[in-house]
Amino acid sequence: MTELVNEFSEKEISRIKEEFKRIDDKIYVDHAGTALYSEKQIDCVSKLLKDNIFCNPHTCKITGDLVDQVRFRILSFFNTNSEKYTIVFTANASAALKTVAECFDFGTSGSFHYCQENHTSVLGMREVVQTKNVSVLTRSDILKNISSNRRKNCDFKKFSGNSLLAFSAQCNLSGYKMPLDVIESIQNKGIIDHGKYIRGELDHTSENKCFICLDAASFAATNFLDLKKYSPDFVCISFYKIFGYPTGLGALLLSKRGQSVMKKKYFGGGTVKISMTCKDFHVKRDNFAEQYEDGTLSFLSIASLLEGFKTLERLVPSTNDLRSQQRISRHVFNLAKYFYESLNDLRHENGQKLIEFYNHTNYESSETQGGIVCFNILHEDGSYVGFAEVACIAAVYNIILRTGCFCNAGACQSFLKLRDEDIVKHFQAGHVCSDYNDLIEGQPTGGVRISFGYITQKSDVDAVLQMLKNCYVSETSQKRLEIIKSKDLPKALRHIPERLSRVKAQLTKICIYPIKSCAAFEINGETQWEITENGLKYDRIWMIVDSNGMAFTQKRCTQLCLIKPRINLKSNHLELSFKEKVSTPIPLQVSVDETNTITTNFCQSKVCGDSIQGFDCGNEIAAWLSDVLSTPGLRLIRQNDNSERKYSDGTSKEINLSNQAQYLLINKSSVAWLLKRIPNWQKNMNSLDDVVKRFRANLIIENCCAFEENNIKNLQIGDIDFNIEGPCTRCQMICIDQNTGDKTAEPLKTIAKEFQGKIKFGIYLSQKILDEGPANKSISCNDKVTLAKN
Repeated sequence: MTELVNEFSEKEISRIKEEFKRIDDKIYVDHAGTALYSEKQIDCVSKLLKDNIFCNPHTCKITGDLVDQVRFRILSFFNTNSEKYTIVFTANASAALKTVAECFDFGTSGSFHYCQENHTSVLGMREVVQTKNVSVLTRSDILKNISSNRRKNCDFKKFSGNSLLAFSAQCNLSGYKMPLDVIESIQNKGIIDHGKYIRGELDHTSENKCFICLDAASFAATNFLDLKKYSPDFVCISFYKIFGYPTGLGALLLSKRGQSVMKKKYFGGGTVKISMTCKDFHVKRDNFAEQYEDGTLSFLSIASLLEGFKTLERLVPSTNDLRSQQRISRHVFNLAKYFYESLNDLRHENGQKLIEFYNHTNYESSETQGGIVCFNILHEDGSYVGFAEVACIAAVYNIILRTGCFCNAGACQSFLKLRDEDIVKHFQAGHVCSDYNDLIEGQPTGGVRISFGYITQKSDVDAVLQMLKNCYVSETSQKRLEIIKSKDLPKALRHIPERLSRVKAQLTKICIYPIKSCAAFEINGETQWEITENGLKYDRIWMIVDSNGMAFTQKRCTQLCLIKPRINLKSNHLELSFKEKVSTPIPLQVSVDETNTITTNFCQSKVCGDSIQGFDCGNEIAAWLSDVLSTPGLRLIRQNDNSERKYSDGTSKEINLSNQAQYLLINKSSVAWLLKRIPNWQKNMNSLDDVVKRFRANLIIENCCAFEENNIKNLQIGDIDFNIEGPCTRCQMICIDQNTGDKTAEPLKTIAKEFQGKIKFGIYLSQKILDEGPANKSISCNDKVTLAKN
């Protein structure tokens, strides 16, 4: 059995838990994405800002002195001082990298080199560097530079100018730590570039010098970067990676040597002693940092950094032998090693390994490996489980992790063994960075990343392990394997007669969701319901927003499903109820003069940014929502009738506040098929209709074959023609019981298993736009339904 070595004492663990109470019911394992701030840290920041008057540092000495104090604290954190390094505050590590790329003086024909396994921001440097001599080096290429006798083994390649090598101190995908001994070696002896040797500073027969730009954003978060021991010319960091707060603040640390090769043309406010408008004349300030910090510093964020340093030292105090960051480094490595070895032991019933890992070290030493474990899950037959499925399953278990390629295309390509043509093929198939298009022709486009921080405990790791065991090592895996090996099913399917091109079906229910993420208003029987240009009338035209104006959905509050709407056409009102509580009626129509038009942000799936024009429905309903949902600051917003949200492809079919399309259709027969394949669910669920509710469809049909909806090209209900917009990719929303608000692992897990990781269920529809338009048309459950295959 794998053992875990504890770095922290029980007292330290208890202290950490006390300051992170808000995540008691969640498992946070995306520390490579961002650290989390402690509650006390924010309280102290708030007190600091409330007790002081911090003005523009260009005019306020108190603020300027505080900024200088923070600069000193940062230098101390990295074990250096102002005689050796200068700090330039930036927006983040990416902005720091961009500054180096734009301002580095390559001389006549210097060269730029970057590591293949690098963050996208390092890759982007090649687009702005002022040299045409650009090359990409593998990890192995860079490691060759540590050899002391490499001059004898390398061909000579001379550049007259300055050369720059950019690489990450720790890979944010695999957690691999590049040996930092390479820094001094390259600075003194030059760079090996694919067998060619570029002369360095100490070779006096050449004017060329070699410089190091270290992307330390991932490394500095959980490791001690000792700038007294190692002296990169440029160090790029983001503070939210270390402290969680503040965001939008980073720094570029420049050595005196690095400063000597920086040439900046642009100047902004505060960077010059004098400038003239009508004459091309200006004089830069003497202080190097002031020359590069254009405009007013983010001085309130900078002031907040002090509490970040204090928090780390308070929760993970230094010892006689180790600094806080060194202890954190050992802690996260021990967790990663324990998690890696535990995962490595997992097998399917046929002996097939459950996990394919992506690392260089097998977690042998904290010197070369950080607290990151990246992997993909394998089916019993060795095929891949899509990472989108894992992300959704994790969400059901309240586990916050990261999937994809983590803005590290080079490491992703290398570990997944993708050729350049594979990447192009994936892009042509619709895959782009940060999407959930996880498997293309069975080939993964990314992976799953678990990353640890100082707040992570063994119980968190065990919870992730248990989730993986529960969901991916089971009896159903063996049964599926037997079906695949027998090959009886594929042969039998070839002999099934071709189905009729037009299949009869029945529309059993029409569902309106007046308020996004709340319960459905059901329309049955002969009731005719009006169709508008945007879809079913009153479908998703209201939404609840929080105090920040962001959409409040079931992903954040499952209790929203218990808010039941009723559209009363006689009184012309929308009526809401929550358990025993009834709201004040909300008018279905409001005159323009009565509205208070606002713009709010609409959150759709994982992509935020759609601006929605609407109007506030008043304080009374806002107070009612805040009360029943126990969340202060909630407001009810109605979308303006003339507000436009187009389809993502830019077509003119308009939608309200739906995620993807005007309509979502579910085949009840498909849900029944699924229900039979979920162990024990038929005994525990109240009815098939309860499961259907989870899919939150507008149109529910049945009496046709299961999944026949996936094969149709056209749909007609009554005299309304619909276009098929494609399948609906599912998330953890379908794991919320719409009767209780409780979360379960099903049916997402079974959908993913039955369809080889493709979490798609139901289809999106849009109404065909005819010359006469859909005005004054309606549908009912008594209308004839026709499914056309061609």
